[in-house]
Amino acid sequence: MEENYKLAKWLSGEMSEDELAAFEAEPDFVIYNKIKKYASELETPNFDENKTLSTILASPKKEIKTVSLAQNWFFRIAAVLVIGLGLFIGYQNFATSTEYAENGVQNSFTLPDNSEVVLNSGSKIEYKKWNWENHRALELNGEAYFKVAKGQKFEVHTSLGKVTVLGTQFNVKQRENRFDVTCYEGKVKVDYGETEIIITKGMSIAFEDGKSITIPENAIQNPEWLNNEMVFYQANLKSIIGEFERRFNVTLELKSNDNSQLFTGTIPSENIDIALQILATTYHLEPTKVSKNKIILKAVNAQK
Repeated sequence: MEENYKLAKWLSGEMSEDELAAFEAEPDFVIYNKIKKYASELETPNFDENKTLSTILASPKKEIKTVSLAQNWFFRIAAVLVIGLGLFIGYQNFATSTEYAENGVQNSFTLPDNSEVVLNSGSKIEYKKWNWENHRALELNGEAYFKVAKGQKFEVHTSLGKVTVLGTQFNVKQRENRFDVTCYEGKVKVDYGETEIIITKGMSIAFEDGKSITIPENAIQNPEWLNNEMVFYQANLKSIIGEFERRFNVTLELKSNDNSQLFTGTIPSENIDIALQILATTYHLEPTKVSKNKIILKAVNAQK
């Protein structure tokens, strides 16, 4: 009740300087001030004083009712709160929604049309709920698997390219300068620069540094990373280390100059020790754990 009294005094401009300073120091003052600001910007119809006076004089006289100051404050508080609630609901509908998957974890969620999305480690998706049925599009930074509900066109935008589908299942991966798309059901259209390619079930396409990489067809039903496997096709050591860091939430420091070899294969990602051993054997490295989340990869020759 005391809070409502202070709010009413502030709205009516009846606070002393000390009271105003104390009120502005309260944590909720920022919210109150925003509500007041937006409420003051609401437009009202033009007021015709002469017309209103004539109407009043011509109307039958009625018993005059008075409204106490306390009631007046109550109505003003109620009006401000209603306006604030409306602004909050509007913000929730029009603001951009963001989904994250931090390093070491995956994040599954559902879009407004019940399309299912699984974000891989170190990835982010942004989209707007408003008018989703007529504009089903989102921004992806990282890697995600989509199981799209049947309906209108669905678009995935990345910094490297765009994928357009209609009721299908597919995987999109955008990491630095490499862009990979795999279709598991239906068909998808991939736009990369001036190139437009349509791929169907079992097909994959990849681009790196502006060049197309042809990937053999595969009969798998969903991305391997959903089953705790990291799959690479003509991947360089830098990109492999990046996947390790995101998957296991660690930092790998490479101390080797000979890292030009491209790797194609599968590395299990349930156990970091096994995964590191495969990586170390392939690239002739020696992993050394220097802290809980930091590992140094040094060339074997450098150990001698």
